[in-house]
Formats: sequence, C-alpha cells, structure tokens
Amino acid sequence: MTATPSITVAALYQFTPFEDPAAIRGPLLALCEEVGTRGTLLLAREGINGTIAGSENAIAQVLTHIRALPGCTDLDVKFSYADVMPFNRMKVRLKREIVTMGEPDIDPRLSVGHYVDVQDWNALIAEPDTLVIDTRNDYETAIGTFRGAVDPATARFRDFPEWFRAHREELLVGKKKVAMFCTGGIRCEKSTSFLRKEGIEEVYHLKGGILKYLEEVPQEESLWDGECFVFDERVSVGHGLEQGDYTLCRACRRPLTEEQRASADYVEGISCPLCVDERSEEQRARYAERQKQAELARRRGERHVGADSASRK
Repeated sequence: MTATPSITVAALYQFTPFEDPAAIRGPLLALCEEVGTRGTLLLAREGINGTIAGSENAIAQVLTHIRALPGCTDLDVKFSYADVMPFNRMKVRLKREIVTMGEPDIDPRLSVGHYVDVQDWNALIAEPDTLVIDTRNDYETAIGTFRGAVDPATARFRDFPEWFRAHREELLVGKKKVAMFCTGGIRCEKSTSFLRKEGIEEVYHLKGGILKYLEEVPQEESLWDGECFVFDERVSVGHGLEQGDYTLCRACRRPLTEEQRASADYVEGISCPLCVDERSEEQRARYAERQKQAELARRRGERHVGADSASRK
C-alpha cells in the first residue's frame, strides 16, 4: 500500500484591497514560522498570493488567519500533496502587485472574464471560433500546454499586454471568443481583465487553472499534453497532480529533462544547455560557490537556504 504524502501544499490568492500590507506581514509571518510552514506569500495593496506547505494542521491554521483578513473570506485555495517539504524556508514579501502585469488600470475586482469550470473547458476550447491562449511564461509552456493553444513565448507575465497588442488582429481572425488559462488562475484574473479593457467582451478563463484541471479531469478525457510547471521543489506535476519527471537547473531555474541533464553543458547548480551561453564567468563562479555550500549543508543534514536564490534573469 502506498503511504499517504505527509505534506500539504496550498496554492492561494485573493484580490482584495489592503490599506496597509506591511501591518499584515508581521503577524502572518510569525504564525507561519510558529506552525512550521514553508513557502512564499506575497502581499500588496491589491491582495495576497502564494504557495505554502506544511502539515495539514499547520496549513489549516494559516488559512484561518488569512481568511480573517479584510475581503479574504472566499480565499481561492488549491491543495496538493508531497512526500517531502517542497520549500526551503518561509517568506512573506511586500510587493507592488501580487502578480506583476504592469498595467496600473487593471483591477480584476471590477472587471474579469467568464469563469469556466474544468468539466466545461474541453468543449469550449474545441469550438472552432475560440482562440485559446496560454498566459504563462516560455519556460512553463515548454513542458506542457493544452492542444491548440497559442503560446505567446513571453519571458515574463508583464510582457503579455505588449504581445497581445502587437498580434491582436492576426490572433482574432475568425475568432469570436478568447479562452485563457494559467497554472492556478491568478494570472488569468488579470489577463482577462486586460482584454476586457481592450474592448473584447467574450473572454473566458479556466476556473482553478491547470492544477484544478489536472486534478479533476481523467487522463483519458484530457486535452492537456505534457506536464505543468510548479514553483516549488516538485518542479512539475502531471494528471492527478502526481509529481512529474522534470528537475530544476539551479542556475536559471528552468525545468530540465533527463536528456538535458545528460548534456555536457549541465553542471549541477552551475549551468545547463538552456543557460550555458546566458551566464558570465563571474556568475558561474558565484553559482559554483553556492553549490559548494549547498553540498556541505546536505552532508550535515541541513537545508541550504540559498539553494533557491538563483534567478532566471
């Protein structure tokens, strides 16, 4: 019999006005540390977003605290499970936006697309007059997406508005509806709000995101190909939210296949085939030192908190 995973992972977000996010940060971080959760939560004037992991009881305590914050009673939460802790530490950060789009007039609380339940998604995206757009970044779309979806090939979510404006006319030829999707739903809150502001009325998005779809739709009925990138040590998940086959390059934070890890350009913690030509010798030297410290910590049976500090940029 397979043992039940002991770690609960909660991905959450809520758009709601926080007058003073800094005042919320201290008590929230203190509780997370007290009950032993790890992960990252982002706070901004527009709300809260993030993913945390811990025991079922610890997660329940943190969610109770968040739901007591102004406007968070109906907090959007998606649960999954892991055999080992998928995060190295607990962070609660103050940001300008809980998901960065860079469009100051966009407010999902005022205008957003039509939510589509996972059970109705296949029928919508199969309609010939529906334009399907993957709103995620290029390193995410590279390992999986819905059949027939348009990939913007953007490096950052804030590049999405410029991409859409540049390609709008060609994208909408013969299309009456636009259906968009992302990992957990939060980026689509903003992307559908953005399209509404651009004058497009028939805008739809997958409620609960890819994670909800993979959790509830049987693989034999699925229109999803590949795996879904997640922002923790699991790296990717597949149908049933089972952990996938990808690992992470610690230099560029991109997901890697077994074949890519077998490349001569792959040096653990320092480079991979995707980033070997993007980094300077100075950067690689810094990564090498970080990797050395991570290996020393591993031998001591400790977690190296700098292991997740590499950037894609």
